[in-house]
Amino acid sequence: MVGGMNAITVVWVYTALIVVGGLMGFLKAKSKVSLIMSAACAVPLVLVALGKLPVLAAQAVAGFLMVLFTVRYASTKKIMPSGVMAVVSIITLGLLLWLSPR
Repeated sequence: MVGGMNAITVVWVYTALIVVGGLMGFLKAKSKVSLIMSAACAVPLVLVALGKLPVLAAQAVAGFLMVLFTVRYASTKKIMPSGVMAVVSIITLGLLLWLSPR
């Protein structure tokens, strides 16, 4: 644990960012896909945070979103939201790998 931070805290923060991002995509661009995908990604993250799924599931979601947002950023070159979420996903995956029990 680093300064009171643990994998569950990281998962909760990441879940909040994913849900807020999906809501922003829906409210600003009327993107139902953003809303649906954020909810679909949030479900396993919440289950990890509640101890119903192993941290490996959160690592898989973060890895999937890292690839998705990195590819999207590479094609659009737009910092928001793809670039920011790619970086957030990379950091989250790194923290989850570092903080998870070995």
